[in-house]
Amino acid sequence: MSTTLFRTIQPNHFTLLTTALLRTRTKTSRHISVRCQTSTTTQQPRTSAPKNHGSNKLDEILKDYEAVIGIETHVQLSTSTKAFCSCPNSYGSHPNTSICPVCMGLPGALPVLSSKVVDFGVRLGLALNCSLSLKSKFDRKQYFYPDLPKGYQISQFDVPIASGGYVDVDIPLEFGGGHRRFGITRVHMEEDAGKLLHSDAGDYSQAMIVSKLDLVDLNRAGVPLLEIVSEPDMRSGVEAAEYGSEMQRIVRYLGVSNGNMQEGSLRCDVNISIRPIGQAEFGTKVEIKNLNAFSAMSRAIDYEITRQALLYNQGQADKIVTETRLWDEGAQKTVTMRKKEGLADYRYFPEPDLPEVILTQEYVDSIRASLPELPEAKRRRYEAMGLGIQDVLFLANDVSVAEYFDEVIGKGADVKSAANWLMSDIAAYLKNEELSISDVKLTPHELAELIAAIKDETISGKIGKQITDPVEIEKMIMKVISESPKQLEQYRSGKTKLQGFFAGQVMKMSKGKANPALLNKILLEKLNAKE
Repeated sequence: MSTTLFRTIQPNHFTLLTTALLRTRTKTSRHISVRCQTSTTTQQPRTSAPKNHGSNKLDEILKDYEAVIGIETHVQLSTSTKAFCSCPNSYGSHPNTSICPVCMGLPGALPVLSSKVVDFGVRLGLALNCSLSLKSKFDRKQYFYPDLPKGYQISQFDVPIASGGYVDVDIPLEFGGGHRRFGITRVHMEEDAGKLLHSDAGDYSQAMIVSKLDLVDLNRAGVPLLEIVSEPDMRSGVEAAEYGSEMQRIVRYLGVSNGNMQEGSLRCDVNISIRPIGQAEFGTKVEIKNLNAFSAMSRAIDYEITRQALLYNQGQADKIVTETRLWDEGAQKTVTMRKKEGLADYRYFPEPDLPEVILTQEYVDSIRASLPELPEAKRRRYEAMGLGIQDVLFLANDVSVAEYFDEVIGKGADVKSAANWLMSDIAAYLKNEELSISDVKLTPHELAELIAAIKDETISGKIGKQITDPVEIEKMIMKVISESPKQLEQYRSGKTKLQGFFAGQVMKMSKGKANPALLNKILLEKLNAKE
């Protein structure tokens, strides 16, 4: 998928960038969680299914059937506090230390909506081309689960903050290429539930054992979420994964979430059904949970399409039931989790402790004016500069990389050369060292000057990639000297021609990248130093 910074890099393109221009900082990572669900509207069938680019078996299945896929994406917001109380919203805190009577739902405690949640909801709704509700409300969604202390979830039901939008996605060339538009049914605000800590000793949750209350972590209860519900517009695992990737990019560009799936900040639940080609009615919908990577989402969907198609072919379509299934990464298959609840089971009614959310047009317009350039607009701008789609997808995938690239070309650097440096040398170094673009000491201005010097033939491209960091070169010299005590003794006894031996060993260690002049200068200092 197009979700990683280095998705288009090939190993044989890797070269070492000047290490004097890079520094290591404390490693950081982004975080996101998302869930997804289909709309209840009926969409007209396509005349043929799109080609799948992962499995010949699946291609054969899709000659007769069409998959219908929708996604619920739950985005955990990067606010300082929870949605309805002042408890800190901080990942990784000691269990049950960020809780209070409000997020626990204790008698007499009243929720107060954080204005930042509304701000983020408006921003995301606008970014997804939705119509905003100037007057929306909260509702209570009733259900019992050990990690839901109140016995209900505060959410939005019939009047969400945003609805009726769309998102445009570019499919990578390795999956067939092309542009796709997917509808957005709604975006609504809600709170998260807690988290169950599972035992390694069995297949049940120890959180249900009353005597071990510490195995239910309620720190996440009340954390603000935005749920994005797509239209059932996707037809393959690839399309669904690329849609999820675009959601992740958008929330990161907006700054509303860090988007790390592994930590649950962006969680995707997929609803999938199949139907014979030409049939207008949807088939029986199955929900898939436990998807912590977009590649896993694609594989899970392809498996579920195959499973359902085989049941159809065997005359057992009635065995496809409305249920929630989990993706078992080890077994590479979906397994039954529980039967799916219906709307009637949730017994929605308006939240009595919260007033309506009223927006003014002036407020909405001010947020619209503050939106950054979003991934789709950035991709189209890069294409207009003459870059190919693979370059465009790479550069726009990470907002920090895109900002760095924009600064480089803003200094007058050749567009294609700047893209090549980021996609090859710099990306290779960052991947090998597990760093981010913010760890690059080479400023956009310096890279622009380097590109200009190479273009003017002031220096060669090879010299531009030399190691010129004196600290790095000194480390290599000291290692060579420490491993060559006999040659060092001979050099200091008068055989000064052995300087060439030491220089050769350092060049070998640096794979020919050490700057010769700097190498020899430091080498002489170390060889002639007093013991």
